[in-house]
Amino acid sequence: MSFPLLTATAALPAIGAIATAAVPAAQRTVAKWVALFFSLGTLVLAGIVFARFEPGGDRYQLTESRAWIADFGVRYELGVDGIGVALLGLTALLIPFVIVAGWHDADPLETKSSRWRPTQGFFALILMVEAMVILSFLATDVFLFYILFEAMLIPMYFLIGGFGDRAHAGSDENAAKQRSYAAVKFLLYNLAGGLIMLAAVIGLYVVAGSFSLSEIAAARADGTLEMATSTERWLFLGFFLAFAIKAPLWPLHTWLPNAMGEATAPVAVLITAIVDKVGTFAMLRFCLGLFPEASKWATPVVIALALVSIVYGALLAVGQRDIKRLIAYASISHFGFIILGIFAMTSQGQSGATLYMVNHGISTAALLLVAGFLITRRGSRLIADYGGVQKVAPVLAGTFLIGGLATLSLPGLAPFVSEFLVLVGTFSAYPVAGIIATSGIVLAAIYVLVLYQRTMTGPVAESVRTMPDLKARELVVAVPLIALLLLLGVFPKPLTEVVNPAVKHTMSDVQKKDPQPEVEAAK
Repeated sequence: MSFPLLTATAALPAIGAIATAAVPAAQRTVAKWVALFFSLGTLVLAGIVFARFEPGGDRYQLTESRAWIADFGVRYELGVDGIGVALLGLTALLIPFVIVAGWHDADPLETKSSRWRPTQGFFALILMVEAMVILSFLATDVFLFYILFEAMLIPMYFLIGGFGDRAHAGSDENAAKQRSYAAVKFLLYNLAGGLIMLAAVIGLYVVAGSFSLSEIAAARADGTLEMATSTERWLFLGFFLAFAIKAPLWPLHTWLPNAMGEATAPVAVLITAIVDKVGTFAMLRFCLGLFPEASKWATPVVIALALVSIVYGALLAVGQRDIKRLIAYASISHFGFIILGIFAMTSQGQSGATLYMVNHGISTAALLLVAGFLITRRGSRLIADYGGVQKVAPVLAGTFLIGGLATLSLPGLAPFVSEFLVLVGTFSAYPVAGIIATSGIVLAAIYVLVLYQRTMTGPVAESVRTMPDLKARELVVAVPLIALLLLLGVFPKPLTEVVNPAVKHTMSDVQKKDPQPEVEAAK
């Protein structure tokens, strides 16, 4: 039997979570190093998966399949395609930065209501989320994916509700209520979507007789599986609603600003840069793969909702007074671009959407983690409490600027490539939608540059006059992320080579071809 590389890649952070939680309570620093060690080991295994993946090979590679719940046809099936391997790499890459950035976020505080800050639990929960997200990107059994899709809500609930932003340290009782509200709202929204999806998963099994993506695809190909149009559409809606909540897509987005605002900056990165990608990834793998006719039927409505997300999220970001909530609304706008690219049903749009998932994860991590360093120093998330930071902490201001410029998709930085492909792919199929979507670019420039101007330029605010610049640990987080933004901005080929063949498979699933440009005949 060949070595189960995919299982090992997902199991290592889970083992790391157990090992971290088992470290004695007094050995907090040891727990941190154990968590970091296992996250780096997972990154190495993910790199091996990436290296062994053959872009021109089979659709799903390094596959594993074992009986799990045989009486119900549930199998433990794993396989990685080009889209999954790109997001696997993103997850494994970001978790070590999340751990290093949150090195002191769970240290005990002296205030009475904040004594419960088990460092071991904080880092163990992060590793557990990593394990579940990685398995979600690898699962090719629908029921297995559903279990993981729901199970990851539990550690995320405790990370949001149990470990709050220290900008609230002066008002512990009110902060605890806000954290609890944000965590419960996150859980209820996603559980509601999960329950709807469970009904659709059961319905899929009744119709198809299997949870396996490969078996369902084979049955479709040989004509033994035929879904009634109405059945397929209802099943599509059950899956899509759950993924749209996770994504998040307007109007199912309202949990995100609360969750990101009340969580620590590393946990906020975990939410929007990693966990939320499961929703958009699942739209490609499950909605388009299992329900191609229903996906085409729903396309006009989904595109309209994506456009609302782009414009609405950007407009609310412009009006925010809270740094982290501004980034949260910006992410809603960016997820609108991703979903727009997916449902444009063009190869450029879907390639751009997949690249957008990766590039958004890196750029948001860079901006949000540096913003977290800033907020920790000042003890406030309010934009009005800052001013002139670039004069006292130029490195912090510079890294914050680059993260912001990546967020607005400046040419030369990684997100520009993906946003450009999404807009080209959308415009070739839906010109009006492409034109409307470009307004998001203009609004992004406004909210990013205004944020930078109000916090970093102008007279030095008295409260930041003694603010220290980035320290060695913080530079270890910021510099590699910025280097990646620059590298993928000028050389995206390593990702496009992996993603493009997988997109061709998805386009084949929905039986769509790229629109051909109209060329006038020479006179």
